[in-house]
Amino acid sequence: MNTEYFIAKRIFSEKSNRKKLSLRIVNIAVYGITLGLAVMIISVAVLLGFKKEIRDKVTGFGSHIQLVNYDSNQSYETQPVENNQEFIPEIKQLEGVAYIQEFATKPGIIKANEVNHGIVLKGVGKDFDWKFFNTNLQEGSIIKWDESKASNDIIISRKIADLLDLKLNDPVYAYFFNKNSLYPLSRKFKVTGIYNTSLEDFDSFMVLADIRQIQKLNKWDSNQISGYEVAIKNFNNIEDITWQISLILNRYIKEDSTSFMAENILQKFPQIFDWLSLLDMNVWVILLLITLVAGINMISGLLILILEKTPMIGILKALGTRNYSVRKVFLYLSALLISRGLLWGNIIGIAFCILQSQFNIISLDPTTYYLDTVPVFIQIQHIILLNIGTMVCTVAMLLIPSLFIARITPDKAIRFE
Repeated sequence: MNTEYFIAKRIFSEKSNRKKLSLRIVNIAVYGITLGLAVMIISVAVLLGFKKEIRDKVTGFGSHIQLVNYDSNQSYETQPVENNQEFIPEIKQLEGVAYIQEFATKPGIIKANEVNHGIVLKGVGKDFDWKFFNTNLQEGSIIKWDESKASNDIIISRKIADLLDLKLNDPVYAYFFNKNSLYPLSRKFKVTGIYNTSLEDFDSFMVLADIRQIQKLNKWDSNQISGYEVAIKNFNNIEDITWQISLILNRYIKEDSTSFMAENILQKFPQIFDWLSLLDMNVWVILLLITLVAGINMISGLLILILEKTPMIGILKALGTRNYSVRKVFLYLSALLISRGLLWGNIIGIAFCILQSQFNIISLDPTTYYLDTVPVFIQIQHIILLNIGTMVCTVAMLLIPSLFIARITPDKAIRFE
């Protein structure tokens, strides 16, 4: 039988001291643990939600990794490549690769209702994964593929639609320049879909169309494209898979042939992911400060408990109990009190995350945060780690004040009031 735990449990559950000042102070410390853990759960859930939502939106526009002509120089006016490359089957067989799809891009100007606006026309083929745009499509439908001819359908963002006062099925003219042409090339399109991702950096210019339209504008052959988009299964492996793809591309370099480069979204859009890295640092600072405050609160509560239970400490020492065992009593008692705080902290934190994910209680300015509501993403392993970390750190901080017990002598303690 664990005697120290038995005594701690009796003190924890005794009801005779409900109105004592010490119990109120200890309760304040427990409330601090509750509030601290709830805030930590919410902070981590919001951070993970931000990273996941923004990452998914960026990859939705350009996938995880792009394979393009080395001479394209990160421009939307790309150099063409053949769509029957020998390395594609080998890349598809890489562990972690989900799928590969063709794409083409061309910058231009769209005009409607006497308003001009710069765009990037992204051409997609019948192998394009529409999952992301289906999720974010507000009106209309995706581009319908016709084997016999290029479709005139386009999908624009809500931002572009509002700027040009466009609605579904409205006709719209777009103008494009080629390298050796003196006059712009015009095309008439029909708006068949309107999407909204709240990612202003892309919503402001990205327009989706049939890839064959870009092939005609650039006077490319039907087997010429801007490049390939590679989607992976686990974002955490993006750097490793990019490196593996680069090795494959290097093996297929031939004299007088097109050279490919593999570029992932971390390299293509560093400003967005650097911003997300700053959020990581902010959350670590929050977790550290909350843990320190919770620990200090529990130290105060433990000292009050030791003072209140001084007569009991004297009796235990008079009976021959060692200082180590008496300290264990109060550490067990502290752990029980912290557990109560952790329980309610989990309930409050998880409940808030569920309510926010279901009802979007707190909204955001999409021009600043790229999202219109606060995103939350809960993972059970993070909640477990937060609970364990809070318990371990707080109990560890209580080891120092528990040393005060060694300075209490039995004769003075028994007479203490």
